[in-house]
Amino acid sequence: MRALVTGGGGFIGSHLCDFLLAKGWTVVCMDNFITGSERNIAHLSSNPSFQLIRHDVSTFIDLESSVDCIFHFASPASPADFQRLPIQILKVGALGTHNTLGLAKAKKAKYLLASTSEVYGDPEVHPQPESYWGRVNPIGIRGVYDEAKRFAEAMTMAYHRIHAVETRIVRIFNTYGPRMRPDDGRIIPNLATQALTGQPMTVYGDGSQTRSFCHVSDLVEGIYRLMESNQNQPVNLGNPKEITVLELAQKIKDISGSKSKIVFHPLPADDPKRRCPDLTRARTLLHWEPRVPVEEGLRETLDYFRKVAQAGNVSSGLAGASR
Repeated sequence: MRALVTGGGGFIGSHLCDFLLAKGWTVVCMDNFITGSERNIAHLSSNPSFQLIRHDVSTFIDLESSVDCIFHFASPASPADFQRLPIQILKVGALGTHNTLGLAKAKKAKYLLASTSEVYGDPEVHPQPESYWGRVNPIGIRGVYDEAKRFAEAMTMAYHRIHAVETRIVRIFNTYGPRMRPDDGRIIPNLATQALTGQPMTVYGDGSQTRSFCHVSDLVEGIYRLMESNQNQPVNLGNPKEITVLELAQKIKDISGSKSKIVFHPLPADDPKRRCPDLTRARTLLHWEPRVPVEEGLRETLDYFRKVAQAGNVSSGLAGASR
């Protein structure tokens, strides 16, 4: 099998490249590295089954070789990016999705869209099933990402219905693990970096808002199972075990042995109070659920951020969010 992974230099995309190569696939990674990192895929450079193409998927894609599957993971995806790269996020969600779907149609390839739990916004239904339409502020700061992904889902289904493209949609809930950007503004990189560098650990609001964290290895396994299935409706992938933001901060502090103080800042605009997947569809159709305990995953992730900090690759300008 030959796969195109857009955003393959990013956090999840690079792990997906690793997974597919381990399965014996040939992988073409496409990335313009606006938020991805060449470090994430440097270990693959000598692999004859791996190819890197530097390209912005928001512009026309000309791929001469055949491709069996397209995994569209290209997009800035962190709270810091919502403010820094709003137009690029909208373009990759709209134009990038259009271009990759057009390529799938031309190559007769299967197509998987990396969507997000952000399509549910600040939900009024808990936990969130795929049938829930969401509660999103389209003109808020987070709206550029929320609506880009909602539009991308609509276009994916349109290509499925009109052009018979074999499509999949995964709605990814909070995911963590090695290769996350230390300064990307998500909650685990923020807290981990602050704990390891002795900075105050920032909790937004009173810390009672909940999240559920899925290790990237579990997520990638679920993505693979979804692509191999015949399910064209959206499927949630994440961890259904909720934890409050304050509890998470305390776990990171305890595991890291940090002496940092936990401090409280105002809650950002449109920050969801609860976010947790209903996994009924994933369990029933994919026979999937997460296996890595949060404590185990956090130890591995903290080890990664410790190495990053020692290498001097940590930015002090951490943007805040509970994501």
